[in-house]
Amino acid sequence: MKIFVSTSLPSLAYFLVIIVFSSVPTSSAADNFNDCLIEPHFVGITTAEVVYYPTNTSYTSIFQSSIQNLRFLSPSTPGPLAIVTPVDEAQIQIVLGCARDFAVQVRIRGNGHDMEGLSYRSPVPFLLIDLTNFREITIDVVNRTAWVQAGVTVSEFYYRIAEKSSALGFPGSTWPSVGIGGFLSGGGYGTLMRKFGLGADNVIDIRFMDKNGNIFTDKQSIGADVFWAVRGGIASNYGIVLAWKVQLVPVPATVTVFNVRRTLEQNATSLVHKYQSFAPSTDRNLFVRARITPENLNADGSQKTVAVYFQALYLGRASGVLKIMQNNFAELGLVKQDCLEMSWAKSALWFAGDVGFPKGDSLEQLLNRELAPKLYIKAKSDYVVEPISKNGLKQIWQRLMEMEQGATNLVMTPYGGKMSTFSEGATPFPHRIGNLYMLFQGVYWNGSTPVETQNSRLAWLRSLSNDLTPYVSSNPRRAYVNYNDLELGVVNSSYAEASTWGTRYFNNNFKRLVQIKNRMDAENFYLHEQSIPPFPLT
Repeated sequence: MKIFVSTSLPSLAYFLVIIVFSSVPTSSAADNFNDCLIEPHFVGITTAEVVYYPTNTSYTSIFQSSIQNLRFLSPSTPGPLAIVTPVDEAQIQIVLGCARDFAVQVRIRGNGHDMEGLSYRSPVPFLLIDLTNFREITIDVVNRTAWVQAGVTVSEFYYRIAEKSSALGFPGSTWPSVGIGGFLSGGGYGTLMRKFGLGADNVIDIRFMDKNGNIFTDKQSIGADVFWAVRGGIASNYGIVLAWKVQLVPVPATVTVFNVRRTLEQNATSLVHKYQSFAPSTDRNLFVRARITPENLNADGSQKTVAVYFQALYLGRASGVLKIMQNNFAELGLVKQDCLEMSWAKSALWFAGDVGFPKGDSLEQLLNRELAPKLYIKAKSDYVVEPISKNGLKQIWQRLMEMEQGATNLVMTPYGGKMSTFSEGATPFPHRIGNLYMLFQGVYWNGSTPVETQNSRLAWLRSLSNDLTPYVSSNPRRAYVNYNDLELGVVNSSYAEASTWGTRYFNNNFKRLVQIKNRMDAENFYLHEQSIPPFPLT
C-alpha cells in the first residue's frame, strides 16, 4: 500500500497513519509499531531506504555513524527498535504518529555531539529519528542571513558561508563535528561569543514540528514562548526544529590567531591568575581561552608539570592584538612570531586542528564528517564569578598532576563583552553578566584502557568537581546544558526535586521552561533522563 502525504497537510498525514493502524496485527506493541513503519511507503521511497532494523546489515553502521562519544559504543548500550533517516518532513510526521499511538519513546539525533548520549540511547525500547539527510543550507549574503537544516554540522556551515563571502561568519563552535541543531538549542558558544553573543542569540526564526506532526513555518506561528524555549532550553523537549534561520555576522578579511604554551616553570600560575580578570574584560574583538593539562617532564612520567595553552582569535591584524596584549597582559610575552594571520574560515579550521582535525589549509576538510576525532569522554562544567586565588590554582594543579598526560584537561572560556549585555532571561541560557568564564573539566581514555582505569578517572573527575566547589558559582551552582551531566540528577517526582539539576542548567528560567513543556507536551512524549518535566505549576 502506498501513502502520499503533503507536508502542508499534517492532519492528513495522521489520518493516513490511522488507516495503516487499522490493519496492524495485535500481537504486541513493539510488533505493531514495527508493522506501522513497514506497511506504508514514504512518498515515493520505500521504507527499506529510510527505516533500519537490527536485522538490517546497515543498522550498526548507521547507528554508530555520528556517535562522537565512544563511551556509549559498547555491547551494553541498547540500540533502538528502529532507526529512521527521513528525507522529507512528511516521513517524520508518519513516524511520530506510529510512535505516539504505540507509546514508543522517541529520540531525535542531529548528528553532532551529545556528552551523555541522550539523543540516541534509552533504558527502554525507543525509536531513533536521525536527521542526517536534513542538510540544506541557504545563504542570503545581501541580508546576512541563512537557513540551516537540523542535520548540518557547524563545520559544513562554516564552509558554505566561506563559499559565499569572506566578509561573513557565524558564532559557532570550535569543535568542527558539533551539530548545528543541538548547538543552537543549548545556547552554543565559540570564539565569536564575546563580540556577537551565543549562536542562539543570533537565531532569528525557526521551522518547527510538534509531537502531533503539525508544522509551524515561522516564529509567529509557533509563538513567542516556544521560540524562546528552543534557543537554549534544548529544542527536543518540545518538538523538532527542522531548520534554523540565523543572523550572519561581519568579520574582517584578516583575523589573527595564536597559541602560546606556558608551564609552571614558566610562571603559569601567575599568568592564569591574571588571565581570569584580563580575558573577560579585554577588547570584544579578542577571545583568549586557556586550555590546561598535565604533562610529563621526563620519559617515564615520574615528574610532571602543568601546561597552559593560551589560544586566541582576534578580529583584526596581528599588530592590533600585539598592542592589546602588550598594554594589558604583557606578562604572557606574546611576540609577532606567535601570531598567524588568516581568513576567519581558516581560523575555524585552525581551532579545529587543536581538537584533532588534520592540520592544513584546505577548507574542504570542513565538509568531511569523518575527520573529527571520536573520543571516550566524560565532562563536567562550572562557572567562575570571582578569580581563583593563586593558592587555589596551585591546589588545582596538584589534582591535575595526579592524572596521566592526555587523560584530562580543563578549559577556561572567557565571557564578558557582548555576553554581559543580555539579561539572564533573554533566552533559557542564563549564564550572562557576572560570569568571568566557564570552566570545562573532562577525562578521556581509549579503547584499550582497562575498565579499572576508566572507573578511576571517572571517580577522579567527581572528586575534582567536589574540590572545585569553593571556587565556582553557588546557589545554585551553575552548569552548561550542552555539557549534559547525568550525575547532576535526572527527572524526579516533583518540581522541587527536578529543580536540583534544572536550576543548575537554567537557574530561574527552569520554571518558565516547565510551564512551556506543560503547554506543548503535557503527556511527556519527548522524554529522556534530563528532559524538561511537565509538572503542573500555578
